[in-house]
Amino acid sequence: MNRRHDFRFFDHLRVRWAEVDMQKIVFNGHYLMYLDTAVAGYWRAMAMPYHETMALLQGDLYVRKATLEYHASAHYEDRIDVGMRCARIGNSSMVFEGGVFRGDELLVSGELVYVFADPSTQTSQPVPAQLRAALDAFERGEAMVDVRTGTWDQLGREAQALRTAVFVDEQKIPAELEWDAADANAVHAVAYNGFGMALGTGRLLEHAPGVAKVGRMAVRHDLRGAGIGAALLEALAGVARTRGDREVLLHAQRSAEGFYARQGFAVRGQPFDEAGIAHVAMVRAITPLNAPS
Repeated sequence: MNRRHDFRFFDHLRVRWAEVDMQKIVFNGHYLMYLDTAVAGYWRAMAMPYHETMALLQGDLYVRKATLEYHASAHYEDRIDVGMRCARIGNSSMVFEGGVFRGDELLVSGELVYVFADPSTQTSQPVPAQLRAALDAFERGEAMVDVRTGTWDQLGREAQALRTAVFVDEQKIPAELEWDAADANAVHAVAYNGFGMALGTGRLLEHAPGVAKVGRMAVRHDLRGAGIGAALLEALAGVARTRGDREVLLHAQRSAEGFYARQGFAVRGQPFDEAGIAHVAMVRAITPLNAPS
């Protein structure tokens, strides 16, 4: 039987009215949906855009077997945590184990068996070594993204594509407002996953002596919440710290204010509009590497 500490990944949810049956408990079939949703969150936590990754690997995953064992019932408005882990990888198959918990109480345990196969014929294929290595690394607790910093010449192609997708296409910011001369002199950061896909970007400017300014933070919409933005911020703050800055400033969109607060940034001043979007200035103190001990 699975225990809560057996899992390093959890998907969190609250039982909805539509999921409760005539017995006033969660209908048994919904637990399979909970596990399936947790698998999608598992891929996100691996910083892995599922469809693009499977296309890159020239295959896809198909469920061969799904089993559930019921221990207790969840009720309307219960907050539950769905643990998921990759327990075993065979030649062409992989076994995911799941557990639905209310606090430390195990309500339902489950097992999902997937087969890696050719999508055109649905015939099984060996699990690619790259996918196998990524799953093993995630279960060992290793970082799923590699953040590289450099110049626009070095990282501009990926940074431009990400910023275009997020700011121009998604947020409808006019392209002429997105691109400026500051890119040429900024330090840029791009986060990559283990498959070499660019997932997020940001840049660092010198705002004033001792004050660095982070801007143009953009993460793919399907991977937000996977820690990519935090990794980018820490990489850029590290650059600022190395060059002797004592403070990092940024203009946060109000919708992202909570995220930046969790990264140690505090609001300074009043909200304002920038490119037609509500923003607020936020700052975080840092200790420069050359500071006296």
